[in-house]
Parts: sequence; structure tokens; C-alpha cells
Amino acid sequence: MQLPRIVITGVGLTAPNGNTLAEFRRNLLTGVSGIERLDVRYMGSLLAGVCHYDPLKYQTKKEVRVGTRAGSISIYCAREALADSQVNFAGLPKDRVGIYIGCTEHGNVETENEIFNISKFNYDTKFWSHYHNPRTVANNPAGETSLNLGVTGPAYTIGAACAAGNMGLIHATQMLRLGEVDFAICGGVSESIHTFGIFAGFKSQGALATNDDPAKASRPFDLARNGIVVSEGGGLYTLERLDDALARGAKIYAEIAGYAVNSDASDYVLPNPVRQAECVRKSIAHAGLRPRDVHIVNTHATATPLGDIQECEAIRAVFGEGCPDTYINNTKSFIGHCMGAAGALELAGNLPSFDDLVVHPTINVDALDPQCALPNLVLNEPQRVGQVDVILNNSFGMLGINSTLIVKRFVP
Repeated sequence: MQLPRIVITGVGLTAPNGNTLAEFRRNLLTGVSGIERLDVRYMGSLLAGVCHYDPLKYQTKKEVRVGTRAGSISIYCAREALADSQVNFAGLPKDRVGIYIGCTEHGNVETENEIFNISKFNYDTKFWSHYHNPRTVANNPAGETSLNLGVTGPAYTIGAACAAGNMGLIHATQMLRLGEVDFAICGGVSESIHTFGIFAGFKSQGALATNDDPAKASRPFDLARNGIVVSEGGGLYTLERLDDALARGAKIYAEIAGYAVNSDASDYVLPNPVRQAECVRKSIAHAGLRPRDVHIVNTHATATPLGDIQECEAIRAVFGEGCPDTYINNTKSFIGHCMGAAGALELAGNLPSFDDLVVHPTINVDALDPQCALPNLVLNEPQRVGQVDVILNNSFGMLGINSTLIVKRFVP
């Protein structure tokens, strides 16, 4: 039995350097970074990727106050994706709509804030917010979105560390193919910059980026890279079965071609290049393709000294020989690491390549680390290429979770 074809029909996002796909793409092609300085509780001024979307575009002030940053980002991105898809959302049976949102972590922001607030009252818990529990449950981002949209179908988050953005799309694809839903809103979000704990954690690991110039702080593959820039963001998509999309005359960005998910089972934080390469190979096989059929590989590389080298080793193992038309780039050099939103945003940044045949670069590579040298690595300036039919998106996370998603140019 042939599985239903699944296509992307809408994109909604907020990134540190753009609040629409058009703005995001323009800044990726013109070298505009979204990194700035942010005052972080107990830690002072640090580098971060901050989103500057309008939360009141789709929520009231009370809804923003009662809810969470992750929920607000999710609502904004979901509404933008729906608008972009031009679907008659009012006419869709809401019990047949699924919301699948990948998230790295959730609840830390709210818990830290509540503890800080009651510290002003000698830690008297009567001052603890009665909104705390719904704010901190893991399904909050998807749950807030379902409330805002009136969706009564399945709405939940997928915890997959920094592989979560890809996982949102993978899971939605599976649910559509199983016939569990008829329309999906999916991707990934993160509110990570609003918790000091994540900054403190990376700093304790010696993995928090520093640089006098915020725009140059995130520098994957560069010899001077010194760590991660923590960022927030969101990227959500509308996915549909192809027959449904064609029936309503939808614009189609791309078709889901293949995917794979596996685990390193080897270390808490250090990536395993053998397992990563296995994940990439499995996704290519799942798509019925060969490595040389892939035209863009978007890397996960976060600008940690060891992590970048490990991923480059994995990419060489798969694409090192016989792939003259495979180009490699990185989006975190512009926006930092958006955690649960990373994979979803990085896919979005490359989707327009199907139309303009331009590969956005990795910026801030002043001196390429020889251990990160890769064939056709696009550095510092965009590169026009002859063909873009297949894009492969890598997203890897702590505790060894790996996800690879492949999309292809839609051909009827």
C-alpha cells in the first residue's frame, strides 16, 4: 500500500532576525545576525537571540499575562502559518486538526520566576501563582495553542531536546498518514532565554559563547568558536495530505520525502558521529534517495569545539565522496541555538532555495577549522547553484537523540 504524500502548505515563524519567512530569508542572504545582549538574572549581560514579534497580534494582554512565553510564541507561529496556508480554518472540523509542537524543555522559566517572586516574601508560598501548574506542564505550548484556536483534536508537545523541531514535523507526518488527523500544525518552539538556568548550565560546561561583538558570537566551524549562543524562537508549519492540499488549490512549499530518528546511547552531551551518520543514511534510504541526490545539507552545528567536529565527521562519512552537487550550510551562525525551535527554523530558512536556487551561507567563519572542512561548505556569502530539489535537515540533541528530515521539491 502506498502511503499518502504529505506536503507543507504554510509557514509561520519568529526568529531572532525575522518574524516572517520573507524577512528571515532576506536576512540570511544579506548576513544579518539576530544576536544581541540580554540581562540575565544573577548573571548580568549575556549574548542571546531574542525574538521581537508582537504577542498582542493574536492574544489579549490578559492571555499573555496568564500564559507562557512558549505558549505565546506557539500561538503567534500557528496563526501565521494558518494565514500563510490560506486554508478555510473556520470550516475545518476542529477534532480532525492535530497540533504537534517540539520543545526542548518547558517550565523552568515559570518555576524560576515563582521562586524569585516568593523570595521577596520570605518564601511564603501563599504568593505562589495559581496559574503555575498549567504554565509548567509539558504540553503547555500545544495546549495554549489549542485553546487559542479552538482545536479539539490531539494537541501535545514532543520532548526531544534540540532534535524537537524536526520531530514535530515527523510526528505530524506520521499522524496524517495514519489517518488520525486531516490537518496538522507542527514544528518547534523555545523560550529558553528566559531561564537563567540554561545559561548557567552551559557556562558550567564551558560551552557558553563569548564575543565582544554580538553579531560575531555564533560561529560554527570557525577556529575561534567558543560555544553556544542561547536563543528563543518558533517555527510552525501546516501539513496536509497531498490530495487535500490539491483539492483546495493550496500553495505547496515542499513535500516530506523522508526522515529518521535514532539515539547515540553513548554520552549525556557529546555527540556520536557514527550514530549521527546512521541517522542521516536511514533518512536518505527512507526517502528512496542516494546521498548524491541531496542538494542542501543544513547542519546542526552549534559552535561547540567538539560537537562541530563530530557532526562534520558524520557528514563526511555520508557525503564525502561522489556528491559534487551537495552543498552544506548552517543557520545557527545567524540566530544562535533556538533549542526546540532550531530544526524547524533552520528548515524554513532553506525552503526558499527551491525557488531562488541560492544556498544561504554560514557566516562568521574567519578561519575554518581544518577538522570542520567539508566539500561545498558555503561560507560567508550566498552561493547560487544549478539545482535544488532535495534539502536534508539535521537536528541533534542532548542524551543522544538524533533526527534528520528530508524535504523535496513538489512535483505533481
